[in-house]
Amino acid sequence: MYNMSPYLETIDRVIQQGPFRDDWLSLAAYRVPQWYRELKFGIFIHWGVFSVPAFCTEWYPRGMYIEGSAEYEHHRAVYGSQKEFGYKDFVPMFKAEHFDPDAWLSLFEAAGAQYVIPVAEHHDGFQMYKSEISKWNAADMGPRRDVLGELFQAARARGMTAGASSHRIEHWFFLGNGRKFDSDIRGEFERGDLYWPSMPEADHFDRFSEPVPTEEFLQDWLVRTCELIDRYRPRILYFDWWIQHFSAGPYLRKAAAYYYNRAAEWGTDGVVINYKHDAFPFGTAVPDVERGQFAAAQPFVWQSDTAIALNSWCYTENNTFRPAGALIQVLADVVSKNGRLLLNVGPKADGTICEEERKVLEEIGAWMDINKEAIYGSCPWKIWGEGEANVSDKKFSEGKDPGYSCCDFRFTAAGGRIYAIALKCSEEGRYCVRSLGKARDVNENRSFQGIIKCVRVLGYAEEPVWKQTEEGLVIETGFRSDKPVVFRVEAE
Repeated sequence: MYNMSPYLETIDRVIQQGPFRDDWLSLAAYRVPQWYRELKFGIFIHWGVFSVPAFCTEWYPRGMYIEGSAEYEHHRAVYGSQKEFGYKDFVPMFKAEHFDPDAWLSLFEAAGAQYVIPVAEHHDGFQMYKSEISKWNAADMGPRRDVLGELFQAARARGMTAGASSHRIEHWFFLGNGRKFDSDIRGEFERGDLYWPSMPEADHFDRFSEPVPTEEFLQDWLVRTCELIDRYRPRILYFDWWIQHFSAGPYLRKAAAYYYNRAAEWGTDGVVINYKHDAFPFGTAVPDVERGQFAAAQPFVWQSDTAIALNSWCYTENNTFRPAGALIQVLADVVSKNGRLLLNVGPKADGTICEEERKVLEEIGAWMDINKEAIYGSCPWKIWGEGEANVSDKKFSEGKDPGYSCCDFRFTAAGGRIYAIALKCSEEGRYCVRSLGKARDVNENRSFQGIIKCVRVLGYAEEPVWKQTEEGLVIETGFRSDKPVVFRVEAE
């Protein structure tokens, strides 16, 4: 069993000697670095042992131990009883024989991504990187490759920002249902084992649920987090949701102080922590909205994360894939509101990316090649958007079609120009941008009072016919597309 004491002492020393202490008042001095503010589009990667069964979702390891669930019945039908074939038995099957990090990153770069965040450890407890803490890692088992390290190397070679996500804390309960019946989890395990601790599962959103994670488990979580920081120096550290449990608070403070202090030692221009559900006090890190976005522009930097597959984060044989046009709509909406989009890809167990996701990424890349000036380095305009479609202000709200039309626009600004992004192309080629009409009242802050001198459709050589009226900026063009249309507006 790994001796945590030396590393815990190192963590305390780094915190004591650095500019940040492990209290929220000190951590409130954190400032989001400029380089992160400029990032608009990244790639998330959910890949691991759960990619082998490729059934239902990445929560397969939990579901296969819940009697009566679809995963449970599937597992028994395909692999046999959970006592004879448990989750651990998928590890040798996770060979990743076609994993090519350079090919992955070339695809992501071609899609227009500026940063990449692979899952370093998911709820299942299998580390996708070389670790001294547990033998249950991709470098020592399964692929026998340092997956995270290879992806970081490929990303950095292309000038892309590399981050890592940790979902480790949910491992406290994730496999615990396997103790309720005769499975391979009904045994005694110690720290470092894949099946440790497998505790009873409670209400996920009860911040005071019991049983409360033990000091040993939380120290193990902290040491794993700091090992990830030290070994790979990620510029972004993404935490999944269960860190909001009250027991995690002291350890979150230590992890944040350690990370920020290490970044100061490295001489970097800042690092970023992503969090959910108010797990961090506002201003100490960057909030993330999972599978959703804000209904209006925010005065703070934030991130939305979603997946190409609507039903799962990992690859499954029955994934429902979203079209590129719908995802570009999400990107435009998020960026107009001061956010950035982290779009997930779920590779197959052999290391290949399925054709459906590859096609989506290629289509996004083609759109970005033409319209990137409206996205990269942009900032919100004084009005984030207009139109009648309703965008929910809730997490996990993306399943409902917002019903965008050619009257729905999102706005960004860059280089002294305004970009009006029509979320849906007009069949007639006629648009009316109401927010750019002639000012009716010079005392109204929301009205546009500039003089428009030029309007162009990005990616279309022919200049549109346009006029500025009190109704709005009326544009007529022969350009047609199955994706959002971007108008560059220059004013005097």
